[in-house]
Amino acid sequence: MAGSGASDDEIVLEIEHCIRIFKSGLVERYFGSDPVPPSTDADTGVASKDHTISPDVAVRLYLPPVAAESGEEKKLPILVYFHGGGFVLHTAFNFVFHAYLTSVAARARAIIVSVDYRLAPEHPLPAAYDDSWQALAWVASHAPGGSGEEPWLTGHGDFSRLSLGGESAGGNIAHNLAMRAGAEGLPHGARISGGIVLVHPYFLGHGKVPSEDSDPVMAENVVKMWRAVCPKTTGVDDPWINPLAAGAPAIEGLACRRVLMCLAETDVCRDRGRAYCEGLRASGWAGEVEMLEVAGQAHCFHLGNFACDDAVRQDDAIARFLNL
Repeated sequence: MAGSGASDDEIVLEIEHCIRIFKSGLVERYFGSDPVPPSTDADTGVASKDHTISPDVAVRLYLPPVAAESGEEKKLPILVYFHGGGFVLHTAFNFVFHAYLTSVAARARAIIVSVDYRLAPEHPLPAAYDDSWQALAWVASHAPGGSGEEPWLTGHGDFSRLSLGGESAGGNIAHNLAMRAGAEGLPHGARISGGIVLVHPYFLGHGKVPSEDSDPVMAENVVKMWRAVCPKTTGVDDPWINPLAAGAPAIEGLACRRVLMCLAETDVCRDRGRAYCEGLRASGWAGEVEMLEVAGQAHCFHLGNFACDDAVRQDDAIARFLNL
């Protein structure tokens, strides 16, 4: 448990078995904060290592075994991945994400760069967005002509297949970074040429949607969480949490031409994800949207058992997307 709170301190947000946030600023986290070291996985051969980009930002890289084809080493697609946890939980270095991304790297035969960003409420938004952008810029510095020196990226990475992705809050980050890349560009001419993978993304909006009936308490908590992580927000129609809000940057400015949206039937955010796809298609954006919805599963089900049939189906879709 990270942090502690006095019993007479008002609780701003409590999600059972996950987190308590107090009005005083104290935070109690019940899981997700303990790191595991990088390693080489005995079953898959996927190697991992860590790199510190700045005092606030670090990444864990995953590299599957690299095979030579016709005497030439094949370059691998690159996925820059942002973990979820409502902007308040987890580290890129914990057991859950280490095991999951090792599995994805093996299945997709892709290099994965998993970003560790600062958490709210200690570091309110836009800290997570700014940290994630810094990590993406670091990855982009390894594109041809760049100054990056990480050999896994310069030696094995295919920058013609660079993608962003994440689940929950990480999907939100992937969207917002793709929008920023559309407005500002990336260093060294790098492009999000592969696309973005949005897994059960954390989006909100005004009005009720049917998927929120699947868990009314959680539907209320995700709104409370947004206000806790972004105290200066205008509310659930803030463009950071509702890409389709009036006054949000035009979504056709998304800096990619492919989107994979993964949804879960009983996720309270499901219908926001569906609306995102519909809005993107209707916007004039010149790209392709693929949507995969898994029946009978809840938000981020795959992190609890990424070997189950539904999780494998979802990860197979991600692997195909990264390799196109």
